Amino acid sequence: MANNEPQNESFMMKLATFIVDKRNLFFLLVVISVIFTMFSRNWVEVENDMAFYLPPESETRQGLDVMEDQFTTFGTARVMVANITLGTAQALETQLSKLEGVQSIAFDDTSDHYAQASALYDITFDYDEKNEACLDALETVKASLSGYDIYVSTSLGNAKGDIISAEVNVIMVYVAVIILVVLLLTSQTYAEVPVLLLTFVTGMIMNMGSNFLLGKISFVSNSVTSILQLALSLDYAIILCNRFKDEHQTLPIREATIVALSKAIPEIGASSLTTIGGLVAMMFMQFRIGPDMAICLIKSILFALLAVFVVMPGLLVLFGPLMDRTRHRSFVPPIPFVGRFAYRTRFIIPPVFLAVILLALHFSGNCPYAYGYGGIETPKLNNIQIAEQMIDDTFTSSNLVALVVPTGDYTAERLMLNDLEQRDEVDYTLGLSNVEAMDGYMAADRLTPRQFAELADLDYELAKGIYTAYAAKHEEFGQIVGSVSTYSVPLMDMFLFVCDQLDEGYVTLDSEQMDTLNDAREQLTNARLQLQGDTYNRVLVYLTLPEGGQETYAFLDTMAETARKYYPEGNIYVVGNSSTEYDFQKTFSRDNSVVSAVSIFIVLLVLLFTFKSAGMPVLLIMVIQGCIWINFAIPAFTGTPLFFMSYLVVSSIQMGANIDYAIVIASRYMELKNEMSHQDAIIETMNFAFPTIITSGTILAVAGILIGQMTSEAAIVGIGQSLGRGTILSIFLVMFVLPQILLLGGTVVEKTSFSMPSAIRRRGASGRVRVDGMVRGEISGTISGMVHAVVDGKVDLNLISGSVTEEADDETN
Repeated sequence: MANNEPQNESFMMKLATFIVDKRNLFFLLVVISVIFTMFSRNWVEVENDMAFYLPPESETRQGLDVMEDQFTTFGTARVMVANITLGTAQALETQLSKLEGVQSIAFDDTSDHYAQASALYDITFDYDEKNEACLDALETVKASLSGYDIYVSTSLGNAKGDIISAEVNVIMVYVAVIILVVLLLTSQTYAEVPVLLLTFVTGMIMNMGSNFLLGKISFVSNSVTSILQLALSLDYAIILCNRFKDEHQTLPIREATIVALSKAIPEIGASSLTTIGGLVAMMFMQFRIGPDMAICLIKSILFALLAVFVVMPGLLVLFGPLMDRTRHRSFVPPIPFVGRFAYRTRFIIPPVFLAVILLALHFSGNCPYAYGYGGIETPKLNNIQIAEQMIDDTFTSSNLVALVVPTGDYTAERLMLNDLEQRDEVDYTLGLSNVEAMDGYMAADRLTPRQFAELADLDYELAKGIYTAYAAKHEEFGQIVGSVSTYSVPLMDMFLFVCDQLDEGYVTLDSEQMDTLNDAREQLTNARLQLQGDTYNRVLVYLTLPEGGQETYAFLDTMAETARKYYPEGNIYVVGNSSTEYDFQKTFSRDNSVVSAVSIFIVLLVLLFTFKSAGMPVLLIMVIQGCIWINFAIPAFTGTPLFFMSYLVVSSIQMGANIDYAIVIASRYMELKNEMSHQDAIIETMNFAFPTIITSGTILAVAGILIGQMTSEAAIVGIGQSLGRGTILSIFLVMFVLPQILLLGGTVVEKTSFSMPSAIRRRGASGRVRVDGMVRGEISGTISGMVHAVVDGKVDLNLISGSVTEEADDETN
């Protein structure tokens, strides 16, 4: 009896058979993973501050680390109450100052705090800005003003993250609807749509459930990864589905799924390399939000691959009978006119395109990049942005910069602040050396025992005794032996020393003196917590300059140079929103070059071994890189500021994802051009590639557009708008420019092609021969593809992978 089963299956066939036959096991594992994700998704810590991702060696990052380690930053909020009289505003100040948790309120009758019938209260709370008690105190403030028209601006809490999360959830709904519509229009059976959707959702859920392994991710990655995962990995599921439908024309459902999966694994794996390659480029960025996004997106691609390889085969078997009963005609028409247009314009379009991309290269270099949110208009404003805009439109906003200098020299600090205040760019400064403590004395002023006695209303002899104790504690015995009466100590240090002596019972005062001392103690303690650390002092400089711009950045350097005149030893740090933007600008020039070079190199390498030609990768990358240049030349023409991070992220994604469209066209054309005329080959190629490109491209473009129009976060808006616009450009160019380039550059591709002798073996045999592997050659005719068969006859072919073995004839019963 003849045995028609293959004796030596390839590894891919064995793997595919295992996955298909163990589908129920994989279904169970997926269900467990989904249940686990319901809990693990809440373990992810999301970082909303982009300054966190500055390079560790940047001045701002180092300064922030010093400030976090040595200083206390109390929670603050700016609260504007509109449509009230000055008298009401003053009464509200008194009311708010008595609330629990409120440390101080800055308010007066100047235009800085009362204008256009509106009052602005700068509130400082009793707690560190990271303490949840700040939020409770803020809610108390809001409750006390519930009857008024109020606008609140604060960095406390996670309001920004909550708003972005809510916006993204809405976007996800729209994207899901768009995906459903596109799949229905481009599918061949209605039942394949739930197979594709379940595969997408499974990959997305598993990816979200694994984010906790990263510990902390950025708010950008947390917001757009799931949406981009659906858009970037769509092709993988479609490739396997199309393979299944092709194999199912001659094979039963189970066998068709096995063969389709064995063919699709290497094909999909190769396709994913270009996307992953583009994303890998972001891992080389100094601005660490790039590696953060790269890891999150690469992980999402891997989970999408996992869902396609282990979940979708089981779904195809499960839904296979329903797919047979729900077949329908294709709604995507052929487009022969595109191929005919390409052939007729093959000598016109390429030189025109070359001229266009050279112009785009020039103008993209003039793209108005923004390194902060000032000047960027988003299509949508959230409640926080509306409040901030109302406050900024009504009152003059100030640009606060912290200057961190070595501690210990109050005289140098005073001289430095006096020097800075002479500059037109400085509104005013605040440090220990110019914070008024009592009766015109500054906190860092040095007082003698007599001056301190008069200020604190103490007995002079008692004051001298306190100064003697202070000198003894600090081992300044020369002051004790000499004249204590001329010994001077900074007011803040002496006040806090007296408070310590009171606590220990060494000094006693009457009730009035205690009240005076306690008031000063609270004020000085808070000042010290905010402005003095173990090794550094912090001074606050309020600038008249905007947060961003070359003039501001230049003055930051001037501030640092001024500080170094007075502190020649030790480190100086300038920290604030302006310095953060300045450091962003410094990292951008380097990151821009690195991301572009690495993404092109990786994709070039993948294409080189895919097409085995040095010319083809150059042609394909020229088209996609041209798309990128055109994409970012548009903001230069419109004068629309683009957040710098959006450029870095989108240029990587566009190179990695959109190159797939070019690969589909180039691969098909190279297969057909030797079998028919070049005109017929390009027509057939465009008819073949159009459904795939329009499906994947439409979803990615729509996802980008929705992200750009339905979120209020400027960084995410820029990613969405640039990605949507760039994908549309890529679709247009690969449809109406790439075909002409392939027709005109075919000779270059052929002359730069090379062979891979180690990968292909020439085998011949006759008689009863088993063929197992990817082959191209003649078996009583011409055969090309993945073959798993027994051939009776003569075999003459190129063996790319697998094996060819001669077998003895079996007798038939």
